[in-house]
Amino acid sequence: MSTPVLAHTGLITSRWLRAQFRSPALIAFTLVQPAIWLLLFGQLFKGIVELPGFGTTSYIAFLTPGIVMMTALMSSGWNGTTFITDMERGVMDRMLASPVRRGALMAGQLISNATSTAIQALLVFGIGLAAGARYDGGVVGFLVTVAASVLIGTAFGSLSNAVALLTRQQEALIGISQFVSLPLTFMSSIMIDPKLAPHWVEVAARFNPVDWATVAAREALSADPDWASAGRHGLYLLAFTLVVAYWSTRAFRTYQRSV
Repeated sequence: MSTPVLAHTGLITSRWLRAQFRSPALIAFTLVQPAIWLLLFGQLFKGIVELPGFGTTSYIAFLTPGIVMMTALMSSGWNGTTFITDMERGVMDRMLASPVRRGALMAGQLISNATSTAIQALLVFGIGLAAGARYDGGVVGFLVTVAASVLIGTAFGSLSNAVALLTRQQEALIGISQFVSLPLTFMSSIMIDPKLAPHWVEVAARFNPVDWATVAAREALSADPDWASAGRHGLYLLAFTLVVAYWSTRAFRTYQRSV
């Protein structure tokens, strides 16, 4: 990455980070929401560990990495709303007319989002540990989980930005975000092992980026990690993130042709 791109990315990242810190209500919501999910689902489905073949006696330990990924997915789905706000205020057109690189416009916003995602992941882990979750994977397992959540956030944040650039409508973005995020959440191992779900759900989970992230995290956190599985799912996730990020940057061209 060239020096101008790095400089531009730093400026855009700083802009979005400042905007986040100026919205304390938004910060509070993004931090409290995953805590509610973890405690609510942890109590609601805690008896599921009694199912034959579930594989663990601690549902909160099983659920915590999943909620980390769910939080990253749900939060990043709203990423594009900031782009739409810039479009409505004319900021996006001024940015595109400036020397700022298109990749920096996208990367800066995604890095800001990744920062929030990492903080949310640490918060969820803290709550999970306080609720009794224990992991033998140590620091490496935690780092792999945070990295996987950042990749999920970046991938679906990129997708959200692309949808924003193509539709330029808040309503369309919200509808598409919900249409994508909810099925991906429930067709994964976030709340239950897919082997205990209907066969078609188990098959769908194999092609679900959210499940790739969850599987990689759980393997890394386990007492005897299957690093081959964790690495394979991590590479799937990285490839998906790079493809979506590239495509979302190309969406700037479509936006410019349509204005």
